[in-house]
Amino acid sequence: MSRSHTRVSEEVTDEACPLVEVLDHVAGKWSISILVAAAPGPIRFTELERSVEGISRRMLTLNLRRLERDGLLTRTVHPTVPPKVEYSLTSMARELYSSLTGLVEWAERHRGAIARARTSYDAAAAATSEEVR
Repeated sequence: MSRSHTRVSEEVTDEACPLVEVLDHVAGKWSISILVAAAPGPIRFTELERSVEGISRRMLTLNLRRLERDGLLTRTVHPTVPPKVEYSLTSMARELYSSLTGLVEWAERHRGAIARARTSYDAAAAATSEEVR
């Protein structure tokens, strides 16, 4: 492979990796739930913890930091005792929110059909497995 061709593929990889990373962050199970929960307005950590079903404190903290680092959330610390910390969507995240709500609505509309498809697939796979034996 020529040196110039290698350089081109390195440039493509350098551009693609951040894109894949961003999509991974944004499309993650917890990220979607956090962004949807934070959409109505500033929300405190404990409110997020209650809103995002099944998330641990540690996982919530990690995802909040990642979303803040990616520019999707702003963290505001109010000078009170104890400190009051609120999270809000950035304008970039508000733009993303409309897509996320569409995805959530799609999932709600089709979850029954997906469950039926899985049951059918699993039954067919089990029958095929039995025939092979």
